[in-house]
Amino acid sequence: MMVVREQTPSEALAIVPIQFFVPASQQTTTDADSEPTPMLQIEGARETTPETPKQLQETTPKLPPAPTKIHPDAEDAAALLMMARTATYVPKTDPGMPSFSLGLTDSSQEGASTQETEREKSPETATMLEQLDSLVQKLASSASKGKDESPQIQRETGGESSAKFETPGGINQIPDDMKQKCYIWGTRLKEDAGGNTNEYEEMCTLIGQGEYILIRMHLASLQAKSDIESQIVSAICLILNQKNEKRFQEQIYCLPPDIVSMALSDHPRGEFISPKTNKEFRVEAYPSFIEFIDRKKLSSHPYIFAPVCHSGHWWLWLINTTKRKCQILDPLHKKAPSDERKDINKFTGYVFSRLITYAGGKPLEKGEKEKEIKASYVKISGQKTSYDCAIYVMKWLELIEPENIKKGKYEWDNWTQEEVDHYRVEYASRILFSEMNTQRDRAIRESSAIRLSKPSSVLLSPFCQINSADIETG
Repeated sequence: MMVVREQTPSEALAIVPIQFFVPASQQTTTDADSEPTPMLQIEGARETTPETPKQLQETTPKLPPAPTKIHPDAEDAAALLMMARTATYVPKTDPGMPSFSLGLTDSSQEGASTQETEREKSPETATMLEQLDSLVQKLASSASKGKDESPQIQRETGGESSAKFETPGGINQIPDDMKQKCYIWGTRLKEDAGGNTNEYEEMCTLIGQGEYILIRMHLASLQAKSDIESQIVSAICLILNQKNEKRFQEQIYCLPPDIVSMALSDHPRGEFISPKTNKEFRVEAYPSFIEFIDRKKLSSHPYIFAPVCHSGHWWLWLINTTKRKCQILDPLHKKAPSDERKDINKFTGYVFSRLITYAGGKPLEKGEKEKEIKASYVKISGQKTSYDCAIYVMKWLELIEPENIKKGKYEWDNWTQEEVDHYRVEYASRILFSEMNTQRDRAIRESSAIRLSKPSSVLLSPFCQINSADIETG
């Protein structure tokens, strides 16, 4: 809005008569308001209305229409009131200033005396201001009646956004595009001009038996064709153990692999005496990871599913604590591939027995036989690549039914490679959107800010599925 003033010898402001009409949509049908709104005229110091200079008419640009508002007429009335109040303003004489105001304030003049910038309001002007005030209030009151028809959109907070995902269906209720955004945000590594990366940025804090923290480097291992970090597998174990399902509350306990991984680091070839510490394995030697073990479930559940990783390869132990029987599901091998692997299996069996005993359960074997625990391999269809073993192990934690192992075989419909790739996208959102994650609201907020490219008609086909290889995270 631009207010045009005409410079007069008396330095007074010439006021142009203004007409204001209430649109029919804002009129009410009550008796008090049924009369037409009178024309409102504001008079200034001069009775004659000066014509707009020809040069100004030619050079003044036409402004585009203002954006549509919910109640534009009420707001226009408020603007009119502001114009009327501006009539009492007398600009300083400055030959270098234009004859119109752009509404900009010079901070150097803020402390100027009011006597230099204002003159006394005439009774007529005061009366007109009162009329305008009354008119604005009437319009605003009339406009408020339509609030139910045109509700304003409220801005969501992080907590309100996260509440959308708190559904009985859990992770399956999260929209696919949101999973893709979460995957991009969680796995993207960035490098600044100085060569520093964000790989050590804290991304997730799972609250279970303790605070389990994941950094971006861990989540980045979910990128296509990458070997998955042990912390991702541990996070999935912690999340599954908290699921309110009979399978995990009464039957199967998923043992996080942290202590086993640390033990294999100290006993790299399955030696019972560590070449690094010259000591035997003791659970107490790894206090940082003890807190993440649920001792009650470890000592009471009939089955323990224990992921193991050595030299970049993952496999899964199935331990029947009732029958003291152990089996191995390896996504790549149908039997121990080497004598070293046999030694590693004996050592890990010993570690599991020690962990169960530490939690208050009975050992898998007694005495020296505890170091001779045997585990048979189950023949099962597995990975098709050299880097998807962790995906299979994590999915088997949820799917494998021990009673369906018949004669050393487990029959099931293996996944296609496209499905395996897609699980990498799924696991990022399962971890970051987990209710156990104290940074969940941030994950949802940051993921929502990611903009995906508009998919083609091919991508919208129900036969097309987005997987980790289709998403650029660089």
